[in-house]
Amino acid sequence: MIRILVVLIAACGLLWAQAADDSSPAASNLPGQQYPRIHPDLRVTFRVSAPQAKTVQVVPGGNDNGLGSGPFDMVRDEKGIWTVTTPPAVPGFHYYWLSVDGFPANDPATYTYFGWNKESSGIEVPDKNLDFYDVKDVPHGDVRARWYYSKTTAAWRRAYVYTPPDYDRDPKARYPVLYLQHGSGESERGWTAQGRANFILDNLIAARKAQPMIIVMENGMVAVKAGAPPPAAQGGAAPRGNAAFEEVVVSDLIPMIDANYRTRPDRMNRAIAGLSMGAGQAVQIGLGHLDKFAYVGSFSGGGIRNFDLKTSYNGVFSDPAAFNKRVPVFWLGAGTAEAARMTSVKASVEAMNKAGIKAVWYEAPGTSHEWQTWRYCLHDFAPRLFRK
Repeated sequence: MIRILVVLIAACGLLWAQAADDSSPAASNLPGQQYPRIHPDLRVTFRVSAPQAKTVQVVPGGNDNGLGSGPFDMVRDEKGIWTVTTPPAVPGFHYYWLSVDGFPANDPATYTYFGWNKESSGIEVPDKNLDFYDVKDVPHGDVRARWYYSKTTAAWRRAYVYTPPDYDRDPKARYPVLYLQHGSGESERGWTAQGRANFILDNLIAARKAQPMIIVMENGMVAVKAGAPPPAAQGGAAPRGNAAFEEVVVSDLIPMIDANYRTRPDRMNRAIAGLSMGAGQAVQIGLGHLDKFAYVGSFSGGGIRNFDLKTSYNGVFSDPAAFNKRVPVFWLGAGTAEAARMTSVKASVEAMNKAGIKAVWYEAPGTSHEWQTWRYCLHDFAPRLFRK
């Protein structure tokens, strides 16, 4: 009788514990996986089975990661299940991986995303106050993988192309194009898999806040000119090997897109933007080819060091009135929690404004050098494009 009572009490305790736990599986989990779980206060509980391991940790990707400053030591139970609950996380998408006895491994319960130059685990922490990047009951565009041959690199390349909801319904309609670049260690998949750019544009277009547009996303990490020697490592870091990317965009990518999609192939219907490394690429390519681009956006870029009207970017700012007329939107932004970039980029904008350049400054509230900042940036930047 006593044994039965003990079993009943234990069972009731388990049921009470389950009822008291109001956490829920992360949206980034693989189907049917219960962990990681996100609590109402945005603490995150990770759990993994590793019976033979001596130590297991959750390692956030980078110092600016909204999961916290980790690594977080996991605790083993008698069955070899390791668990840890982090402090409340910043809403948004965060890279992470596991360290199992010092060996980096992805969480087998989550999808992987290309970041940090490898396939990495990722977690989506919801923001109860934001829905502009959520999937909604609105018309949806398509994301297409487009392979093409680059004469510059003498290699096949892949671009991801977002076409707006009405693209296939109206064969006579033509659209402006935004060329949108990812950051260092990422790929052409980043803006849709991590950034949700397609849903951001679906929602903006449905609300009539942005013009229907095509978005082209290419791999800015890899572009070695045909016949060039392999790039050498610098300072012990692996070389990016992307020195020819500007030529790829101008000579190969733009002509391919204009030839295969119903674009409006003129500079007033073409924009370029990017995040972090891609921000530098967008500014370099955009300002260097104003015959092809009228709109330029920099998300968490490095700013324009030692801004000078006559010398910066080969003197493109030397006539502020002419620049403002030729470039309807020159947009720069960063997250308020990425202090160094905020300081440098904001200083650049203030110097440009003082000189008469109508550069737009934007601050993403409370976010760091992560995808939540860049989602905010795109949400503010896209509605400004292609307005008559």
